[in-house]
Amino acid sequence: MSFSKITWHKIATTPEEISWQTNNMCVITIDNKKITLAIFQNKIFAFAYKCPHASGILANGNIDAIGNVVCPLHRYKFNMQNGRNTSGEGYFLKNYAVQTNKDGIFIGIETKGLFS
Repeated sequence: MSFSKITWHKIATTPEEISWQTNNMCVITIDNKKITLAIFQNKIFAFAYKCPHASGILANGNIDAIGNVVCPLHRYKFNMQNGRNTSGEGYFLKNYAVQTNKDGIFIGIETKGLFS
């Protein structure tokens, strides 16, 4: 039987401390893992660095009008909150929990192991 544990990593105290690109996304590294951050309607999302289809760098894409991240290679769209592929190709985007509180902005990374 395996168990999952979430480790929370503080990435900033406020959203203004994050180096957002003009498309409201950026790439951060946590535990040698690249993660894409996006901000849409004042909410921060965290998800995979690359598209699950053809490995396009998602931070080089854009966010559409309803809040989907759009891959720059083939324009596949993903819901930033749950990873669902909204353009219908059947892929799933890995996403990460984000918590914002008075102490800052935190990303939750799941670790799996027999006793973790």
